[in-house]
Amino acid sequence: MNIQIFGTKKCSETRKAERYFKERNIPYHFRDLNEKGVSKGELDNISAVIPLDDLIDTEGKEYKKQNLQYIKHDVETVLLENALLFKTPIVRNGRNATLGNRPEIWKTWS
Repeated sequence: MNIQIFGTKKCSETRKAERYFKERNIPYHFRDLNEKGVSKGELDNISAVIPLDDLIDTEGKEYKKQNLQYIKHDVETVLLENALLFKTPIVRNGRNATLGNRPEIWKTWS
């Protein structure tokens, strides 16, 4: 298993995902979206499993701060430019990916 968790340290759902893997002694790599965004290749792999429109957090502070609700925008471009617009956590295992806290799916990955 090669687990990657994309999220922020302040996000309670991201912390739940981290706790899930820690409690089971499953190694994972945490990517803090405050520090580093998602590359085009990573986004392509994630969006092959999760639709782009599901990945953008239209209810979040960052979305409203940028007034994106009033602007026609390309979701992929906006997500690549500002990683804080992602819903979190995104958990990847190779070509598999989940959005949110999904232990029922993660346990099938072992």
